[in-house]
Amino acid sequence: MTLRLFALTLFAMLAFAGNSLLCRVALTQTAIDPTTFVALRIGSGALMLWLVLRARRDRSRLEGTWAGALALFAYALAFSFAYTHIPAGTGALLLFGAIQISMVLYGFLIGERLSPLQGMGITLAIAGLVALMLPGMGAPPLFYGFLMIVSGVAWSMYSLLGRGTKHPAAATAGNFIRATPVALALFAAQLAASQTRFDATGAAYAVASGAVTSGLGYILWYAALKQLSVTRAATVQLSVPVLAAFGGTLFLDEPLTGVLVIASTLVLAGVALVIRNPRPA
Repeated sequence: MTLRLFALTLFAMLAFAGNSLLCRVALTQTAIDPTTFVALRIGSGALMLWLVLRARRDRSRLEGTWAGALALFAYALAFSFAYTHIPAGTGALLLFGAIQISMVLYGFLIGERLSPLQGMGITLAIAGLVALMLPGMGAPPLFYGFLMIVSGVAWSMYSLLGRGTKHPAAATAGNFIRATPVALALFAAQLAASQTRFDATGAAYAVASGAVTSGLGYILWYAALKQLSVTRAATVQLSVPVLAAFGGTLFLDEPLTGVLVIASTLVLAGVALVIRNPRPA
């Protein structure tokens, strides 16, 4: 791995973990509500991606689909509501665990078969998520934990819908732009019902999440993906829950519980077994 590729990958993973931290701090330490946060995040991400394409003089027209945009919106909305009650590390583990598991299960449904080691891996990963959701010390509220799993499933759908795109940045920009009016419509409905809570600091976190850790983060990740094998790409993403957990401990004073450590070990080990062993033909 070259120094440039290492740097691209590292900053992309830090951006993904940063999304969890920014969302968590905005929704727990400022007055902004989740719907307003989502509208600002998606809108600022769309603007940043559009500006980047313009600056690069990218001649490819905006791509993406409405199905992809709705999956992106569902991911962001469930993600934001879940983080009102879930610590950053726990949320990231649920999110990325659900992403990997749902994508593996999708592969199974379309005819891909797991080796015995991969079957053991998917069992370990599911066991880790179940352990994290069981009532007890450090367990997240069941409803909000479920919301984060829904967010992960929505993100995996978004990824699967975007398979094979020739211009990932243009597709991502198109999806963000399409998702913006949907997010604004929900924000307007909440505003009309006088349920909106706006906070300048929270809005700044939302814009940073959309423009920097989402918009620029995805661009860095796509640049790295061109030089990473599928296995390496999947493997490095497993660092995000760990980064988010330590970030939550360092910056948000969130405890690093034994339940989280055990669940993380099970999920990361399980997913590693799945992605590091080739599927049988």
